[in-house]
Order: sequence, then C-alpha cells, then structure tokens
Amino acid sequence: MRNKHFLFDDMLPEEIFTPEDFHEEHKMLADTTMKFINHKVMPALEKIEKQQFSETIRLMKEAGDLGLISADIPEEDGGLDLGKVSAAIISEIMALGRSFSITFGGQTGIGALPIAYFGTEKQKQIYLPRILAGEMIAAYALTEPSSGTDAMSIKTKAVLSTCGTYYVLNGEKQWITNSAFADVFIVYAKVNGEKFTAFIVEKDYEGVTTSTEEKKMGLNGSSTRSLILDNVKVPADNIIGEVGRGHVIAFNVLNIGRHKIAASSLGTAKRSLELAVKYANERKQFGRLLSNFNLIKDKIATMATKIYANESVIYRTAGAIQTGFENMKKTGAHFAETIAQYVVECSINKIMSTEILDFVVDEAVQIHGGYGYMAEYEVETLYRDSRINRIFEGTNEINRILIASTLLKEYMQATQKENDADGLLREERMLLQQMKKLYHSTIFNVQENALHHFNIEQEVAAFITDVVISIYAIESVILRTEKAIKTSTQEHVRQKIDYTKLFVYETSQLIGLKALNISHHIRAEDTFSKMASQLIMKCPENIVDLKRRIADTVIASEKYISREKAVF
Repeated sequence: MRNKHFLFDDMLPEEIFTPEDFHEEHKMLADTTMKFINHKVMPALEKIEKQQFSETIRLMKEAGDLGLISADIPEEDGGLDLGKVSAAIISEIMALGRSFSITFGGQTGIGALPIAYFGTEKQKQIYLPRILAGEMIAAYALTEPSSGTDAMSIKTKAVLSTCGTYYVLNGEKQWITNSAFADVFIVYAKVNGEKFTAFIVEKDYEGVTTSTEEKKMGLNGSSTRSLILDNVKVPADNIIGEVGRGHVIAFNVLNIGRHKIAASSLGTAKRSLELAVKYANERKQFGRLLSNFNLIKDKIATMATKIYANESVIYRTAGAIQTGFENMKKTGAHFAETIAQYVVECSINKIMSTEILDFVVDEAVQIHGGYGYMAEYEVETLYRDSRINRIFEGTNEINRILIASTLLKEYMQATQKENDADGLLREERMLLQQMKKLYHSTIFNVQENALHHFNIEQEVAAFITDVVISIYAIESVILRTEKAIKTSTQEHVRQKIDYTKLFVYETSQLIGLKALNISHHIRAEDTFSKMASQLIMKCPENIVDLKRRIADTVIASEKYISREKAVF
C-alpha cells in the first residue's frame, strides 16, 4: 500500500509526476500518435462519421502496427509495457480523432484489459496477440436495458450444461461500443441467475446477434448497438477469473477506463480551447477582434486554468498508478489489489475531466457565437460528442457516491499533518490546509450525526466528493508549479503561477459556499462555518488582472500553453 494519503499528508513536489517530467520516450510516443491522427485518421474522419466502418477497422490495424494498442499491456503478454503515463498521452492525443477515439479506447481499455489482467495463459495466447495487433476488435458488454449504473442487477443468465463443458447464455446487452464490427465480447452474466461472472464470447458463436445502430446525439462514427444472446453456447474455458468474481474484473477494469476517459476528455478540452482562441483572433465585431474583448478574455483564462488543473491531476494520477504497477512486479501483488488502491483517484479524474470538458466546449461554442451552432464547424461536433463522457463508465453522480463511500469506509481518525506554509505559494498552501480541515470536520459531523447512509444522504456524499476533488486538484497544481519553480526562473513559470493562483482562489470560494449551504443539514458547529467563510473571503489577488494576463498569453499562442514550449 502507499505510505501517504493526500487527505492526511502533505506531499512534496518531487513525489508527484507532472507533464514537465515527460522524457524522450514519452515525447516520441506523443509524436507518433499525433502523426497517426493527422496523417491517417483525419483524412478518413468524414467517412468514419458516416459509419463506413471499414475505415475504422483499417485504422485499428494500423494503430496496432504502431504499438499504440499495446502500449500499457505487460511485456510478458505481448505488450510494450510503456506504463500508464504513456497510455494517458496516447488517450489524450487520440481524442482528436473524435469517434475513432471511442473505438480505440474501447479496444485498449475495457476491451483488452479484462483478458490481459485477469485472463488465463491460454486465453491470453488465443486472444491478446490479435487484439493488440488490431486484427481482432474487442467490445465490453455489461450494460443492460434494466441495469445501467447498477451493474450488479444484470439479468443476463448463464447455465452450465449437463456435460460441464460449456455455459448457455441468454440475455440482452445495451449500448455496446464497437458492436457492429467486434470479433469478441467481454460479456457479464450471472451463473444460475446468481453468481456475477465474466465470459469471452466470440461473434461467430451461434445465437450471437446485434441490433441496428443506435441514433445518438454525438459520436456518430462509433458503433453502438445492442448485443442479443440467444442460447449461446460458451466454452467453460472462456470464463475470465472465477465464477462469481466477475465484479472484481468489471469494477477494476472500469477504474482504469475512467482514467483513460479523463485523458481523452483533456485532449478534447485542449482542442476546444484552441478552436475558440483561433476563432476569437480572426472574428471582428464592432471593429475589434473578439480576442480583444475582456469578457472573452475572462472566458479564455478560465478555460485554460481549468485545463491546467485537469492536466496536473491526470498525469499525477498516471504517475501514481504507474508506480503502483512497478511495485506490483516487485511484491507479486495481483492486478486487482493494485488497481483498487486508485479507485478514488480514478473517479476523481473522471468526474473532474468530463465536467471541465463540458464547461470548456460550451464556452468555445459561445465564443463562436451563431457559427458555433452550425454543423460545419468542428466545435459543434465536439459539443455534441462531449456530453456522453459524464455518463460513460458510471455516471458522475454514482462516481461521487462511490468516492464518498470509499473514503468513509477507509477513514481513520488519524492526525492530519500540517507543515508551515512558506514560499511563493504560501497563501495558496494555507487555503489547501484549510480545505483539508474542512474535509475532516465534515466527516466528523457525518459520523457524529449518523448521516453515513449515502444512498439516502446523497447530497452529503456529493459535497464530500466535491471537497475531495478540490483538495486533490488544488494540491496537484500547487505541487506541479512548485516543482517547476525549483528548476526554472519565476518569469519562465509565470503562466503556471497565474493558473495556480486563479484555480486555488476560485475553487476555494466555490467549496466555501457549498459548505455554508450544507452546514445546517450536517448540523455542523460554528467552527465549520468559520472555516467555510475563510475559504470565501481569502483572496489577496486582483482576479481581473490575473485573468487578463493569463488570457493574453493563451491568445498569443493560439492554444493551451503551460510552459515556454508545448510538448504536444
């Protein structure tokens, strides 16, 4: 287990991974992925959006040839074992491929990982080489018409044959990504209607069919169909893991999937900002460029600041998971044990990234004005495509309850360690400490007043989660910026400092207001309200000037930028 917990301990800058820590291998991988997107995917994107799936299948094979599918798969299983940071880089850049990125993400994440992490050696030998090469497309079949986020209530049933060599599966799976052209499905069913179990089901098994394509709000170039299983005979050897332990596979794979969605959402957010800034630098109103209007600058500054925080969180988490996987090899721990350590961080990433994306792309449409509503503009497509991300891999509401429930279960009345805040970001560190105190005070009140039944007290769970997300994000931007300050001049990291200050103050104010609004319900004492008020009142900076300065740098670069020279 990890020695430090961000809710109890003060982390040091050198203890986290940041985008400034990318090494040459990361940069080369980013370059390879970007070239694949620009030279291969973008020329075919129009056909993909019209559901000419032969283009998607062709590109998946090319991605396999480049090693993009196998990047974070263990070397002993045929992967490149490049780690979770590399996987996040690929997911971020692949997002530029819009609908294609959904097919790719389904393949590399929830499609391949159940077999790679939990499959038998025989299953790996049969399926993984072709999946990693892009020659076999994988799909993940969990959701059903009557069970969306409530996965354990699935109705698909598996019954063992009298000879004991195969199971008969019956049921319907809904909204299955890649289903039109998938060669293999990871299907979850209940053995005898009781034991939640994972199966590998090939498309050519008798009784396997798919419905027509769903008509969706966005991501028109991805395949989404129902999977119908009608007396499908599945070999007993195709069970992944153990009978009755399918939930271990499903939930742990979804944790990694949430982090991949977060990275993909980051990539789309950066693209949305880039489109907005370029448009603002071209469009004139009242004889002036849009980018010269201060309310437009206000939007651009907020968009870029949220992206900086999002990027900091995603790569901090990627680095932590990568370290966990490296330790797993030394200790001999299982994938499930290792992944389970990061359930809270993965859900934080998913919630934060998808909500920031929706904010950024909405503001990008607003900056475009009427043109942003027109289908021929890319930003209109991004707006429609982005909305599903808050629903994918467990809705954000369910992820909020998951975070709060997990933390309350793990909570120990440990002494919170406090360091004296000093240095350039002293005020910001003090606000971070104040927010951690607010979190511990909230947990105390929840326990003291028996408000821990989060299926009922969902508002309390959501508040706890919002505080936790804010703590993790604020700490991430502070640590990242402090780490940069140590290796560069203050002038060279001015943009990072500005991002950090703006994010810390605006986030603290929002949490302070939410705390005041919930204080009566959790029957908090006066000290709680005082802590909340201090988060709102403490703002020593001129926020208007800060935002204008941030925006001017982004406008000059015509893209999101956090350092002197962008890596990708």
